[in-house]
Amino acid sequence: MLRIRKAATTDSQMSLPDQPRLLDLLFSTADFLEIFSNRRILQGMLDFEAALARAEAVHGIIPSKAAAAIESQCRAELFDVAAIAREAASAGNLAIPLVKALTASVATRNPEAARFVHFGATSQDAIDTGLILQLRDAITRIQSDLERLSRALAALAHEHKHTAMVGRTWMQQALPITFGLKVAGWYSAIERHRTRLRELRSRVLVLQLGGAAGTLAGLVSFAPPGTDALTIVAAVAKDLDLGVPDLPWHAERDRIAEVGAFFGLLTGTLGKIARDVSLLMQTEIAEVFEPAAEGRGGSSTMPQKRNPVGSAIALSAAIRVPGLVSTLLAAMPQENERGMGNWHAEWETLPEIARLTAGALAQMIQVVEGLEVDRDRMAKNLALNLDLVLAEAVTLALVRGMGRPAAHELVQRACRSAIERKRQLRDVLWEDSRVREQMSRDYLETIFDPKAYLGLAEVWVDRAVPANLKTAASGAKPE
Repeated sequence: MLRIRKAATTDSQMSLPDQPRLLDLLFSTADFLEIFSNRRILQGMLDFEAALARAEAVHGIIPSKAAAAIESQCRAELFDVAAIAREAASAGNLAIPLVKALTASVATRNPEAARFVHFGATSQDAIDTGLILQLRDAITRIQSDLERLSRALAALAHEHKHTAMVGRTWMQQALPITFGLKVAGWYSAIERHRTRLRELRSRVLVLQLGGAAGTLAGLVSFAPPGTDALTIVAAVAKDLDLGVPDLPWHAERDRIAEVGAFFGLLTGTLGKIARDVSLLMQTEIAEVFEPAAEGRGGSSTMPQKRNPVGSAIALSAAIRVPGLVSTLLAAMPQENERGMGNWHAEWETLPEIARLTAGALAQMIQVVEGLEVDRDRMAKNLALNLDLVLAEAVTLALVRGMGRPAAHELVQRACRSAIERKRQLRDVLWEDSRVREQMSRDYLETIFDPKAYLGLAEVWVDRAVPANLKTAASGAKPE
């Protein structure tokens, strides 16, 4: 027997999410733990039940007093979460014991009204709509956090548009680039995610209301003459500030898969940023550093350590989320009008994806806003490898006089010699008479200026990152 709590909890108690597990706040955020808490799961379903009752009362399907009685009991704090969880284990979903408890609660105040609880709806209507209400809050928060990250990246890209550094391919030094170009790449990807998120809102944030088999036959049969059941659907959607789908989507799970896939894409990009930062933070490279703070990034045994902890959390999400997304994709082929098992597989999977994504995003906002950039170290690393990062530049300069194959072979031999003899490439090249025939020593020196071989690096920054976003310094908050 389900028990109804007699006294509501206080406002301060209601503001707290479920008791967090030890690692919850490491991998997620307090906001997202609350959005997907037990209380919010129940409240989402109860918000659906209240909106349904109000719409049905307005259109004459149930008495107005019944709707008021139902609405008064649609508060999550009135219900025994543990009892609902126990009965859900037998019932197969949370909505069945919750509706049973809600009906009992309403009956203690208005026995007649209890007959109209959940009238014309099915369990999946309440569960899916409740999830969509949670997702709406999650998406809104992600949008806000993405804007903040985007502004921080834009400021960082423009601040370092002219900061030369070595570009690396296959984990090896390649050619000179600018740090601003690297950051502009991060920024551009985040902007694409912001566009995706704006576009999917209208597709995903829609009501689920179809009754037992998607026909709404129960509402249609009880609707007064002249009342279109579709108007009730529209009224419930408007009440909850959700869109109206073209038809119920009980077994069509592309909406759920899409939002999960979006989170997967986003964590992939956050992981890319984190990977770059952590590699650049290696002791031997030491070009950037995550922000330092008391208790952040230390070691239990090595006092000198400054670990990239924010990047580690983002990378952990980028590793975990793809497998969870695959669960949502695998759950899409659902049976006939209502799925069995595959629908159930979504319930914990999507919230976990959202929580991990939020945690990774929060960490990378902190990292980017407080990122320390060592320009001097970047310059030293550019000159570290015997001028070899300018091998392509000098090859192209020689091509004009001797053709590409000969120039490539000459410079390649010179590179090997420079490495073997541990000498600067420019000095080895100058020993070759063929090079002296092509250019003066002064011209050769200009070729080995990294800033003279940046190509369109600075242009790409201006092209990708709007100039009006460069005003906020690194660490600034969005306006």
